[in-house]
Amino acid sequence: MSVATRTTADAHGDVVVLLIGMRVNHFWAVHQWVPVMLAMFRMLAELKKQPSRGLLSRVLLTASPRTYYVVQYWESKEKLYAYASAPDAFHHKAWGKLNRLEKGGKVRGHVGIWHEAYVVPEGSYEAIYGDMPAIGLAAAYGQVPLAARGRYAKDRFAWRA
Repeated sequence: MSVATRTTADAHGDVVVLLIGMRVNHFWAVHQWVPVMLAMFRMLAELKKQPSRGLLSRVLLTASPRTYYVVQYWESKEKLYAYASAPDAFHHKAWGKLNRLEKGGKVRGHVGIWHEAYVVPEGSYEAIYGDMPAIGLAAAYGQVPLAARGRYAKDRFAWRA
């Protein structure tokens, strides 16, 4: 019989979280949404090859057959902004193409894109993992035994580096 293992994320300081995704508005417009999905995968591959850009971890998720998104954990909001605006990054090229298509009237609402970015101050997040490999915040920062931060959520919220 195995003993349950409970851990928490070993995050210190502020945590930067980016939610970014797409929604297929018209399935039949494959030529519109497939390039968006492929661009998302290309950006993730680029960031994995260049860890100095600041992406610590990511989780790919689907909310429905239409909606796909990525939860990303970043070293800092400055590194997130730097990647988003770096002329040598694929993100910059993808946005340039999208802007040209919009100006040319070639975007017809077949695919939606979105993002939300959060800077979560220390003391405003907590996590618990029961018999789980590192995922989410724990994949970004590592895991420690639950006792290191507190058995209860209120204790983990109150923890400071």
